[in-house]
Amino acid sequence: MITIKDIAEQAGVSFSTVSKALRNSPLVKEHTKQHILSIAKEMGYQPNLAARSLVSKKSGAIGVVWPSVERAALSSLLTALNDALEEEGYTVLLSISRLEAALDTFRRYQVDAIIVFGDQDSKLISESTLPPNTPIITYGAAGFHPWSTVDVKRGQSIRLALRHLASLGHHHIAYIGDPQTNDPLQTVKIEAFEDESGKLGLASGKQIIVPISGLDVHDGYMAMKQLIEQGNVATAIISGGIDLTRGILRAAAEARLLVPQDISIVSYDNLPQLQSFEVPMTAVGVAITTISEAIAQVIIQLIGNQQRIQTVHLEPELIVRSSTAPPASS
Repeated sequence: MITIKDIAEQAGVSFSTVSKALRNSPLVKEHTKQHILSIAKEMGYQPNLAARSLVSKKSGAIGVVWPSVERAALSSLLTALNDALEEEGYTVLLSISRLEAALDTFRRYQVDAIIVFGDQDSKLISESTLPPNTPIITYGAAGFHPWSTVDVKRGQSIRLALRHLASLGHHHIAYIGDPQTNDPLQTVKIEAFEDESGKLGLASGKQIIVPISGLDVHDGYMAMKQLIEQGNVATAIISGGIDLTRGILRAAAEARLLVPQDISIVSYDNLPQLQSFEVPMTAVGVAITTISEAIAQVIIQLIGNQQRIQTVHLEPELIVRSSTAPPASS
């Protein structure tokens, strides 16, 4: 099946340019448009149902309410999501405004659907702000919003990490990833950490959950420094995200702790970047491409049937790399 990606490669232009040309957008120069249409015809391109639905009735745009441009996991997801939606003929519009302001903007632009991230509080949104007849999907925090949701089984990810470390012989494990806020995306991880520690029979009182101010590199660095300065004897750490992991590694290096000889580390976020760290990171989570494809699929289904509410839970996996090993004492 010929896709927009195939046409873009043949024409030497971006996905977005092909998408606009196929929709006869005035934003594409006429000679470029004709060149793209000619290639599409030669390759036998047939628009899918989503693309056909754009004719006259749809804007061909998907609005994304983005919580942060600084966190690596979110940036990677946005890139993959943009690619997945462009292959289906859509243009992504990004807003970093507050949720209510972003929804109002997308209502005025008449986007075909809106993606919201689960750590944003939908309870503060009035019904009058919501764009009429526009499906909304959230990524994360299934059950905390009235809209369709694609979510990772975050708690299961932490359970996989704990089981892996316990199987290596670790009994004293710290979790870095509690921002001390009402964030359901993080709360489910912490609850799983506490519950699974008990199920595994890990030493009572030996599991530590480190409070942090946020989820950035500096927060991971300060949390790890706190552990070290307090003389904590944890032999393994589970990090709540890739940015925290970067900070943890920096603090460990300053203290001349070797990974995994002195301390093992498992990072949440199944991102390719983790394999390129100085010590390739053992990771838990769902691959970014899997998440983006799931979100794109649900969006297309909802545009066709906006009254339908869907909840999709994605199964995480454990990727074992060089950052975990049996504790030195064993």
